[in-house]
Amino acid sequence: MSASDPAVRWSELRPDEFRTRRDACPIVYLPLGLCEPHGAVAALGLDLLKAEHYCMEAARRFGGIVAPSQGYHIHECGFHAPWLAATVGEADPLLTAVPPHVMLRLFLYQLRAFAHAGFAAVIGVSGHAGGSQEDLRRAGAIFARATGVRVVVKTDPEWVAGLHAGDHAGKYELSQLVALRPELVDLTLIPRELARGSGERFSLGADAAEASADHGRAINEAVVAAIGAEVRGLAVRPAGAPARIRLDYAAVEALWTELAAAMAEWRSLSLAPNQTAVPSPSQWHGYDRALEVLRGAST
Repeated sequence: MSASDPAVRWSELRPDEFRTRRDACPIVYLPLGLCEPHGAVAALGLDLLKAEHYCMEAARRFGGIVAPSQGYHIHECGFHAPWLAATVGEADPLLTAVPPHVMLRLFLYQLRAFAHAGFAAVIGVSGHAGGSQEDLRRAGAIFARATGVRVVVKTDPEWVAGLHAGDHAGKYELSQLVALRPELVDLTLIPRELARGSGERFSLGADAAEASADHGRAINEAVVAAIGAEVRGLAVRPAGAPARIRLDYAAVEALWTELAAAMAEWRSLSLAPNQTAVPSPSQWHGYDRALEVLRGAST
Protein backbone atom coordinates (compact mmCIF):
# COMPACT_ATOMS: atom_id res chain seq x y z
CA MET A 1 0.00 0.00 0.00
CA SER A 2 1.37 3.41 -0.93
CA ALA A 3 1.26 6.40 1.37
CA SER A 4 -1.62 7.82 -0.69
CA ASP A 5 -3.85 4.73 -0.40
CA PRO A 6 -6.59 4.86 2.24
CA ALA A 7 -6.38 2.44 5.14
CA VAL A 8 -9.19 -0.05 4.59
CA ARG A 9 -8.17 -3.05 6.71
CA TRP A 10 -10.12 -3.49 9.93
CA SER A 11 -6.84 -4.36 11.64
CA GLU A 12 -5.16 -1.09 10.58
CA LEU A 13 -7.90 1.37 11.48
CA ARG A 14 -8.25 3.32 14.72
CA PRO A 15 -11.75 3.29 16.24
CA ASP A 16 -12.58 6.77 14.92
CA GLU A 17 -11.32 5.87 11.43
CA PHE A 18 -13.27 2.61 11.51
CA ARG A 19 -16.52 4.34 12.41
CA THR A 20 -16.04 6.99 9.75
CA ARG A 21 -15.51 4.44 6.98
CA ARG A 22 -18.30 2.19 8.23
CA ASP A 23 -20.78 5.01 8.55
CA ALA A 24 -20.01 6.21 5.02
CA CYS A 25 -20.45 2.70 3.58
CA PRO A 26 -21.56 -0.01 6.06
CA ILE A 27 -20.21 -2.92 4.01
CA VAL A 28 -17.54 -5.36 5.19
CA TYR A 29 -15.56 -7.60 2.83
CA LEU A 30 -14.32 -11.01 3.97
CA PRO A 31 -11.49 -12.56 1.93
CA LEU A 32 -11.84 -16.34 1.93
CA GLY A 33 -9.08 -18.60 0.67
CA LEU A 34 -7.05 -21.73 1.12
CA CYS A 35 -3.47 -22.91 0.88
CA GLU A 36 -3.39 -25.83 -1.54
CA PRO A 37 -1.16 -26.96 -4.41
CA HIS A 38 -1.50 -25.12 -7.70
CA GLY A 39 1.09 -27.25 -9.37
CA ALA A 40 4.72 -26.92 -8.37
CA VAL A 41 4.76 -23.65 -10.32
CA ALA A 42 2.77 -21.38 -7.99
CA ALA A 43 2.51 -20.28 -4.39
CA LEU A 44 0.23 -22.39 -2.22
CA GLY A 45 -1.79 -19.38 -1.11
CA LEU A 46 -3.02 -18.34 -4.56
CA ASP A 47 -6.68 -18.61 -3.53
CA LEU A 48 -6.26 -16.34 -0.52
CA LEU A 49 -3.96 -13.85 -2.23
CA LYS A 50 -6.40 -13.09 -5.02
CA ALA A 51 -9.36 -12.85 -2.62
CA GLU A 52 -7.46 -10.34 -0.50
CA HIS A 53 -6.63 -8.27 -3.57
CA TYR A 54 -10.25 -8.15 -4.73
CA CYS A 55 -11.50 -7.12 -1.30
CA MET A 56 -8.82 -4.47 -0.86
CA GLU A 57 -9.47 -2.96 -4.28
CA ALA A 58 -13.24 -3.01 -3.73
CA ALA A 59 -12.92 -1.21 -0.41
CA ARG A 60 -10.57 1.41 -1.88
CA ARG A 61 -12.79 2.09 -4.88
CA PHE A 62 -16.31 1.62 -3.54
CA GLY A 63 -16.07 2.08 0.23
CA GLY A 64 -16.33 -0.24 3.19
CA ILE A 65 -13.84 -2.14 5.33
CA VAL A 66 -11.86 -5.35 4.78
CA ALA A 67 -12.16 -7.89 7.59
CA PRO A 68 -9.25 -10.09 8.68
CA SER A 69 -8.72 -12.79 6.07
CA GLN A 70 -9.98 -16.35 6.49
CA GLY A 71 -7.14 -18.53 5.19
CA TYR A 72 -8.75 -21.88 6.02
CA HIS A 73 -11.47 -23.37 3.85
CA ILE A 74 -13.47 -26.52 3.14
CA HIS A 75 -11.64 -29.19 1.16
CA GLU A 76 -10.90 -32.97 1.28
CA CYS A 77 -14.45 -34.24 1.79
CA GLY A 78 -17.38 -35.01 -0.48
CA PHE A 79 -16.75 -34.14 -4.13
CA HIS A 80 -13.23 -32.97 -3.28
CA ALA A 81 -12.03 -36.46 -2.35
CA PRO A 82 -12.16 -38.16 -5.79
CA TRP A 83 -10.69 -35.05 -7.40
CA LEU A 84 -7.77 -35.04 -4.95
CA ALA A 85 -7.23 -38.75 -5.47
CA ALA A 86 -7.00 -38.19 -9.22
CA THR A 87 -4.99 -34.96 -9.32
CA VAL A 88 -2.79 -35.14 -6.21
CA GLY A 89 -2.67 -38.81 -5.35
CA GLU A 90 -0.67 -39.91 -2.32
CA ALA A 91 1.63 -36.89 -1.99
CA ASP A 92 1.03 -34.57 0.96
CA PRO A 93 -1.11 -31.76 -0.54
CA LEU A 94 -0.12 -29.10 2.01
CA LEU A 95 -3.72 -28.02 2.59
CA THR A 96 -5.10 -25.54 5.12
CA ALA A 97 -8.38 -27.43 5.01
CA VAL A 98 -11.00 -27.67 7.75
CA PRO A 99 -14.16 -29.81 7.74
CA PRO A 100 -17.39 -28.05 6.80
CA HIS A 101 -19.00 -28.22 10.23
CA VAL A 102 -16.01 -26.29 11.63
CA MET A 103 -15.92 -23.74 8.81
CA LEU A 104 -19.66 -23.06 8.77
CA ARG A 105 -20.00 -22.70 12.52
CA LEU A 106 -17.08 -20.27 12.52
CA PHE A 107 -18.67 -18.38 9.63
CA LEU A 108 -21.82 -17.77 11.67
CA TYR A 109 -19.70 -16.30 14.44
CA GLN A 110 -17.79 -14.16 11.94
CA LEU A 111 -21.12 -12.82 10.70
CA ARG A 112 -22.07 -12.13 14.32
CA ALA A 113 -18.92 -10.03 14.73
CA PHE A 114 -19.76 -8.06 11.59
CA ALA A 115 -23.33 -7.41 12.76
CA HIS A 116 -22.11 -6.29 16.18
CA ALA A 117 -19.67 -3.88 14.50
CA GLY A 118 -22.55 -2.14 12.76
CA PHE A 119 -22.31 -3.39 9.19
CA ALA A 120 -25.46 -3.63 7.08
CA ALA A 121 -24.02 -6.01 4.49
CA VAL A 122 -21.26 -8.60 4.15
CA ILE A 123 -19.52 -9.48 0.89
CA GLY A 124 -17.54 -12.70 1.09
CA VAL A 125 -15.07 -13.16 -1.76
CA SER A 126 -13.80 -16.73 -2.03
CA GLY A 127 -10.72 -17.50 -4.07
CA HIS A 128 -11.41 -21.19 -3.48
CA ALA A 129 -14.20 -22.49 -5.70
CA GLY A 130 -15.78 -25.78 -6.63
CA GLY A 131 -19.06 -25.92 -4.73
CA SER A 132 -18.48 -25.46 -1.00
CA GLN A 133 -19.40 -21.80 -1.36
CA GLU A 134 -22.99 -23.00 -1.66
CA ASP A 135 -22.87 -24.04 1.99
CA LEU A 136 -21.49 -20.66 3.03
CA ARG A 137 -24.41 -19.07 1.20
CA ARG A 138 -26.79 -21.37 3.06
CA ALA A 139 -25.33 -20.21 6.37
CA GLY A 140 -25.45 -16.59 5.21
CA ALA A 141 -29.11 -16.87 4.29
CA ILE A 142 -29.99 -18.20 7.74
CA PHE A 143 -28.08 -15.36 9.39
CA ALA A 144 -29.67 -12.74 7.12
CA ARG A 145 -33.18 -13.92 7.94
CA ALA A 146 -32.44 -13.64 11.65
CA THR A 147 -30.76 -10.23 11.60
CA GLY A 148 -31.55 -8.33 8.41
CA VAL A 149 -27.83 -8.12 7.59
CA ARG A 150 -27.39 -8.92 3.92
CA VAL A 151 -24.81 -11.60 3.13
CA VAL A 152 -23.31 -12.19 -0.33
CA VAL A 153 -20.76 -14.96 -0.94
CA LYS A 154 -19.28 -15.62 -4.37
CA THR A 155 -16.15 -17.23 -5.72
CA ASP A 156 -14.07 -15.22 -8.16
CA PRO A 157 -15.25 -17.30 -11.18
CA GLU A 158 -18.85 -16.60 -10.11
CA TRP A 159 -18.17 -12.86 -10.12
CA VAL A 160 -17.12 -13.06 -13.79
CA ALA A 161 -19.44 -15.81 -15.03
CA GLY A 162 -20.04 -15.37 -18.75
CA LEU A 163 -16.83 -13.37 -19.19
CA HIS A 164 -14.13 -15.79 -18.03
CA ALA A 165 -14.23 -19.51 -17.28
CA GLY A 166 -12.53 -20.51 -14.05
CA ASP A 167 -10.17 -23.43 -13.64
CA HIS A 168 -7.69 -24.88 -11.18
CA ALA A 169 -4.03 -23.92 -11.70
CA GLY A 170 -4.59 -23.42 -15.41
CA LYS A 171 -4.56 -20.42 -17.73
CA TYR A 172 -7.28 -18.63 -15.75
CA GLU A 173 -6.02 -19.03 -12.22
CA LEU A 174 -2.28 -18.82 -12.85
CA SER A 175 -2.84 -15.67 -14.91
CA GLN A 176 -4.54 -14.07 -11.93
CA LEU A 177 -1.46 -14.59 -9.78
CA VAL A 178 1.01 -13.71 -12.54
CA ALA A 179 -0.74 -10.33 -12.78
CA LEU A 180 -0.83 -9.79 -9.02
CA ARG A 181 2.40 -11.33 -7.76
CA PRO A 182 4.61 -12.45 -10.66
CA GLU A 183 7.41 -13.45 -8.30
CA LEU A 184 5.15 -16.21 -6.91
CA VAL A 185 4.74 -18.06 -10.23
CA ASP A 186 7.46 -19.86 -12.19
CA LEU A 187 6.08 -21.38 -15.38
CA THR A 188 9.50 -22.77 -16.28
CA LEU A 189 8.79 -25.50 -13.70
CA ILE A 190 5.96 -26.98 -15.77
CA PRO A 191 8.20 -29.58 -17.49
CA ARG A 192 9.33 -30.88 -14.10
CA GLU A 193 5.73 -31.68 -13.19
CA LEU A 194 5.09 -33.48 -16.45
CA ALA A 195 8.18 -35.67 -16.15
CA ARG A 196 7.40 -39.38 -15.92
CA GLY A 197 7.32 -40.57 -12.32
CA SER A 198 7.66 -37.11 -10.78
CA GLY A 199 4.52 -37.60 -8.68
CA GLU A 200 4.20 -33.86 -8.30
CA ARG A 201 1.69 -32.66 -10.87
CA PHE A 202 -0.32 -31.30 -7.92
CA SER A 203 -3.46 -30.43 -9.87
CA LEU A 204 -1.72 -28.38 -12.55
CA GLY A 205 -4.08 -27.34 -15.34
CA ALA A 206 -3.46 -28.65 -18.85
CA ASP A 207 -3.31 -25.10 -20.26
CA ALA A 208 -1.09 -23.66 -17.51
CA ALA A 209 1.61 -22.66 -20.00
CA GLU A 210 -0.86 -20.19 -21.58
CA ALA A 211 -1.04 -18.06 -18.42
CA SER A 212 -0.13 -14.39 -18.90
CA ALA A 213 -0.14 -11.14 -16.98
CA ASP A 214 -2.39 -9.48 -19.57
CA HIS A 215 -5.02 -12.19 -19.24
CA GLY A 216 -4.75 -12.01 -15.47
CA ARG A 217 -5.21 -8.25 -15.40
CA ALA A 218 -8.37 -8.58 -17.50
CA ILE A 219 -9.79 -11.19 -15.12
CA ASN A 220 -8.82 -9.29 -11.98
CA GLU A 221 -10.29 -6.02 -13.19
CA ALA A 222 -13.53 -7.77 -14.18
CA VAL A 223 -13.85 -9.31 -10.72
CA VAL A 224 -13.38 -5.97 -8.97
CA ALA A 225 -15.85 -4.29 -11.33
CA ALA A 226 -18.44 -6.98 -10.60
CA ILE A 227 -18.01 -6.49 -6.86
CA GLY A 228 -18.55 -2.78 -7.41
CA ALA A 229 -21.81 -3.50 -9.22
CA GLU A 230 -22.86 -5.64 -6.26
CA VAL A 231 -22.04 -2.83 -3.84
CA ARG A 232 -24.16 -0.41 -5.86
CA GLY A 233 -26.96 -2.95 -6.04
CA LEU A 234 -27.01 -3.37 -2.27
CA ALA A 235 -27.79 0.35 -2.07
CA VAL A 236 -26.81 0.61 1.58
CA ARG A 237 -27.29 4.06 3.02
CA PRO A 238 -24.69 5.82 5.15
CA ALA A 239 -25.31 4.44 8.59
CA GLY A 240 -24.83 7.42 10.85
CA ALA A 241 -25.70 5.61 14.05
CA PRO A 242 -26.09 1.96 12.94
CA ALA A 243 -28.88 -0.13 14.38
CA ARG A 244 -27.62 -2.05 17.38
CA ILE A 245 -27.65 -5.81 16.79
CA ARG A 246 -26.63 -8.12 19.59
CA LEU A 247 -26.64 -11.90 19.40
CA ASP A 248 -25.49 -13.91 22.39
CA TYR A 249 -23.95 -17.35 22.01
CA ALA A 250 -27.31 -19.04 22.49
CA ALA A 251 -28.76 -17.11 19.56
CA VAL A 252 -25.91 -18.10 17.25
CA GLU A 253 -26.08 -21.71 18.40
CA ALA A 254 -29.78 -21.72 17.51
CA LEU A 255 -28.84 -20.64 13.98
CA TRP A 256 -26.19 -23.36 13.90
CA THR A 257 -28.76 -25.97 14.96
CA GLU A 258 -30.94 -24.91 12.03
CA LEU A 259 -28.00 -25.12 9.64
CA ALA A 260 -26.76 -28.47 10.95
CA ALA A 261 -30.25 -29.97 10.64
CA ALA A 262 -29.84 -29.75 6.86
CA MET A 263 -26.35 -31.31 6.84
CA ALA A 264 -27.45 -34.05 4.44
CA GLU A 265 -28.08 -31.30 1.87
CA TRP A 266 -24.70 -29.58 2.24
CA ARG A 267 -22.91 -29.49 -1.09
CA SER A 268 -19.47 -29.99 0.45
CA LEU A 269 -20.42 -33.42 1.79
CA SER A 270 -21.80 -34.84 -1.46
CA LEU A 271 -20.22 -36.50 -4.47
CA ALA A 272 -20.95 -35.00 -7.86
CA PRO A 273 -23.31 -37.08 -10.04
CA ASN A 274 -20.45 -38.39 -12.19
CA GLN A 275 -18.17 -39.30 -9.27
CA THR A 276 -17.60 -42.65 -7.60
CA ALA A 277 -16.29 -43.46 -4.14
CA VAL A 278 -12.54 -43.34 -3.54
CA PRO A 279 -11.15 -46.87 -3.17
CA SER A 280 -8.78 -48.02 -0.48
CA PRO A 281 -5.80 -47.66 0.03
CA SER A 282 -5.94 -44.05 -1.21
CA GLN A 283 -5.32 -41.47 1.52
CA TRP A 284 -8.62 -39.89 0.41
CA HIS A 285 -10.63 -43.06 1.05
CA GLY A 286 -13.46 -42.34 3.46
CA TYR A 287 -13.48 -38.57 3.05
CA ASP A 288 -16.13 -38.99 0.40
CA ARG A 289 -18.36 -40.44 3.16
CA ALA A 290 -17.63 -37.68 5.68
CA LEU A 291 -21.34 -37.04 6.23
CA GLU A 292 -21.55 -40.20 8.34
CA VAL A 293 -18.79 -38.93 10.62
CA LEU A 294 -19.79 -35.28 10.80
CA ARG A 295 -23.40 -35.92 11.72
CA GLY A 296 -22.13 -37.08 15.07
CA ALA A 297 -19.54 -34.29 15.39
CA SER A 298 -21.86 -31.37 14.71
CA THR A 299 -23.52 -31.21 18.11
